[in-house]
Amino acid sequence: MSSSCKTLPLYSKSEFEKHVKPNQCWVSIDQRKIYNVSKFLDENPEGYQYVLDHAGQDVTQLLKDMQTDEPTDLAHQLLSDAYLIGYLATSEEERKLLTNANHVVEVKPANGNRVDSGFVKKLPTEEKLAIATDFKTDYEKHHFLDLDKPLFMQVLFGNFTKEFYIDQVHRPRHYGKESAPLFGNFLEPLSKTSWWVIPIVWYPCVIYYIRTALLNISTPLALFLFGVGVFVWTLIEYGLHRFLFHFDDRMPESNIVFTLHFLLHGIHHYLPMDKYRLVMPPALFLALCYPFYKLVFSILPYYCACAGFAGGLFGYVGYDVTHYFLHHRKLPPFMRKLKKYHLEHHYKNYELGFGVTSWYWDKVFNTYLSPTAPLSRAKYD
Repeated sequence: MSSSCKTLPLYSKSEFEKHVKPNQCWVSIDQRKIYNVSKFLDENPEGYQYVLDHAGQDVTQLLKDMQTDEPTDLAHQLLSDAYLIGYLATSEEERKLLTNANHVVEVKPANGNRVDSGFVKKLPTEEKLAIATDFKTDYEKHHFLDLDKPLFMQVLFGNFTKEFYIDQVHRPRHYGKESAPLFGNFLEPLSKTSWWVIPIVWYPCVIYYIRTALLNISTPLALFLFGVGVFVWTLIEYGLHRFLFHFDDRMPESNIVFTLHFLLHGIHHYLPMDKYRLVMPPALFLALCYPFYKLVFSILPYYCACAGFAGGLFGYVGYDVTHYFLHHRKLPPFMRKLKKYHLEHHYKNYELGFGVTSWYWDKVFNTYLSPTAPLSRAKYD
């Protein structure tokens, strides 16, 4: 089996049904996936008794009854991959595989549960976004990139046209919980960045510059310029995403350019749920930020520039962290529309919806991704 599949223990039905206490509360979905929701009970006292009443049982129909267009808070949390601990064995698996209580086996979800590469009117459920693409089938069908092999060299030496590359790289695939190999060598760790690195690296800079400004100019002026910096960042965010990250149709027919595009943003559209390639590595941000830094400090007095630059940098950190959370966190109700909006940029139409922290500039520049917007056209099926 592919190494991308989730590797977790199998449990017999009798073992599963034993876990009905608050500190070991298990439920199953589709008579297959087992979730330990004890932590949910600790964090959600309002749903404590309701969930505990269904411990040791399958809750698939229960969750369906609770769902309308969007899952409720309870359904969202119970389906979290963080709680997935194993699989309920079939009778055949019990007979063959559970003679050893510590046995662990790879369980491959049925193909019908997978999200095929393409564009859809209705977003897949979050549970499906965690299911790995069938690497072999995808490669045999599309002849684009083999997810079992390092991707960098495949793009650099790939024998495909610009039109084919653009079509394929924007069609989402899923690698499961891990990250697909990009370089496959010592450079691999450099291609990954955890989301928490961003505030740790850049917030000290924000504090330094705004403190410098506050010590040397009036507080109202410093705070005003800080706010201007945040606002200007939102426009930069939109511009970079639309014109730099998505310079799709403006690319020449060149594998070197395809590779640059893939490293800059293409890999994110190709594998949108990769947790370690969702935020900008500090070195790349430094390169992109430097021209803006020089511009700000050349047109404003130094201490005013410090305040404005601090605001812009603060806006960037908020953008990158928001981007990660839109992909990988359950969000409060007021942010769910923003999450849906951004994910539709990936799964519905990548040529619209360039705003990440808001859709304000999309409306200003007529790139708003509305509910009635058409799907991106898949040309190579």
